[in-house]
Order: sequence, then C-alpha cells, then structure tokens
Amino acid sequence: MSESHKTNRKLDEKFLESFLNAPSVSGYEQPAQRLFSQYVQPFVESVKTDIMGNVISTANSSGSPSIMLAGHCDEVGLQIRYISEKGFLYFNSVGGLDAHLLPGARVKILAKNNPISGVIGKKAIHLQDVKERQKVIPLKDQYIDIGARNREEVEELGIQIGDPAIFDYYYSPIGLNGDIVSRCFDDKIGGVIVAEIMKRLKGQQFQASVYGVSTTQEEVGLRGAKTSAFSVDPAIALVYDVDFVMDTPSSDEKSHGRVKLGGGPIVATGPNMNPILFDLIVKTAKEMEIAIQIIAEPRGTGTDATVIQLSKSGVIVGLFGIPNRYMHSYSEIVNLQDVEEIICLSVEVIKRITPEMSFIPE
Repeated sequence: MSESHKTNRKLDEKFLESFLNAPSVSGYEQPAQRLFSQYVQPFVESVKTDIMGNVISTANSSGSPSIMLAGHCDEVGLQIRYISEKGFLYFNSVGGLDAHLLPGARVKILAKNNPISGVIGKKAIHLQDVKERQKVIPLKDQYIDIGARNREEVEELGIQIGDPAIFDYYYSPIGLNGDIVSRCFDDKIGGVIVAEIMKRLKGQQFQASVYGVSTTQEEVGLRGAKTSAFSVDPAIALVYDVDFVMDTPSSDEKSHGRVKLGGGPIVATGPNMNPILFDLIVKTAKEMEIAIQIIAEPRGTGTDATVIQLSKSGVIVGLFGIPNRYMHSYSEIVNLQDVEEIICLSVEVIKRITPEMSFIPE
C-alpha cells in the first residue's frame, strides 16, 4: 500500500472549528450537542436527543443490518467544589487530568449568566524552596483565581458550586503538514467524524441502517455509549476515538506500536474487536490505497467500544483511532489528513456491508 497516496480533503473545517470550541465537559455537553444536531439535520431522516444527552441521527432506517457510529463529544474539564473566603475557587477533576500541567493554565467557568475567565494559580518559582520546586501540587490543593477579593464577589458574578469549567484554549492550525491544535480532540474529533460520515452517506447506495451517535460521559465511565447502544440495538458498531502516537521524543514504540501523526487511520485488533470486521476494514483500506496503522489491544480498550460490544446479546465492533499528540492536555494535536481518510474509509466500509454477510467467528 502506497504511503504517498493522499485522499482529497473535503472536511468541513468551519463545523470542525465551531464544534471543537464549544464547551462539552462530561455531563455538560449540550452546547456541542446542539451544534452536532444542527449540522447533521439536513443529511439524515431524523435526529433525537435521549435522556443521557446522546444525540442519535438516523439514515436509511429500514435498511439492514443496523450500524451504529459512535464518537464521544465530552471533554475533560473541571467542576467548582468550594469557594474560599478570599474568593479562590477549588475544583474537582472531571475525567483524567495531569496535575503537572494545570498551574498557570487559563480556564473559563461556565457560570449560569456569563462565562467567567480565571487562571489556575501557583506560588511563583522565586518563592519556592528546593522541595517545593520538585513537588507536583495535588489537584485537591490547586485553585482558580478569577480576580475576586472575597466569596461575596464570586457569588455576585453568578458562580455556583457545581459549575463546570473548560480550559480556555481553542482551535488553530499548526505547522505545514495539515496539523491542528486544540483542547478536547479527545474526543470531539470523533464526533466530527461521525457527523461527516452521516453527511457523506446522503445520496450514496448502501443497504444498512446507520445510526450516527455523538455519545456523552465517556470520560467518566463510558456512560452515554452504554445507554445509547442499548436503545439503538445495533448489529454492528464503528467506534471513533483518539489514540496515542509514538513519534515524539518522549515516546517508546515498543509500548504501543509504530504509530505516527499523519500516518493514516489507526485500526485496532484484539478481543474488543470483531476479527471479520477488522479484516473487512483492512481489505477496504488496501483497495482504496489508504495507509493504515494497526495496533494490538489485548483486552477492553477503554473506549466506547468496550461497553458497546457487550450491549444486550453482543455487538460486532470495529475501532478506529485518530492519531493524537498530548492527549488530555489543553493543547492536543491531530492531523486533518488522518481525519479525512478515516471518514472516506468508513463510508466505503459501510457501503460494503450487506445483510448476507456473517461476522460470526468460526
């Protein structure tokens, strides 16, 4: 397979940017979900939001077999848990955060009336002793400074216990190779892929019924995928989530595999994935001359694929990884060409699936 082959990029980068920039902390995904609903509406038969906030779009509902596309739209973030007498805000971690990275980061608290800007504070390095300079401040001891002088000022601004907060960093192109940087590619980029697949299926010939789902609360326990898979009841699921690249100076290929940014779609193989669907994906990629990067996953993958596979009597699962640098930081990097090729490959795989195909391992 030729690595020089490049699929022409048709990705709607305006939607990509707006979707990435919209807040979607786990449990508070509505701003991003509204954009997803609006974007897919013209291309599908129906769009609905369920009790968990999952957005489920449907195409060719009378077709067979049923295929669920899943990308989770929630992002890691913060939740206000305590306001001190001096007006500093202490927070919970929503999802897995790296305590090393947070001091000095800009945040935006999503208060009911207006977003409020703040900074995660830390003692200046000049005032730290040797031991303090070597210590990582536990998340429970970190705080947000919004420029308030007391608790009353914080309350006047409308900030309440339980308010979510995002990192105040946004979409931007970077470099000369089609890379982009933003917070929360994990996994809003998966939601973008699902939306684009639904868009591109319109007018195509395919036999399956397809349910494009922007799932919620993945970062706090794969929760939205579990409930939406139960209600959709798919025979097959294609799941989209970011995955690690091993092309930076601090990486070790032996720990995860030879995976690089701009190297094409990552395709996972292992017990969480159906081997016949995996073979179909690999065969389709080869015939399309799309370079793929295969990784081995020896158990549950920690993605929506884990719970979808075990829904009801079991689901045939394939997992696509979007190569990603600096996961769960506020400056993650992905490559637009990788995203485009995942979309194109997925559309072709869907078109090749027929009711007569068997995915039962024998």
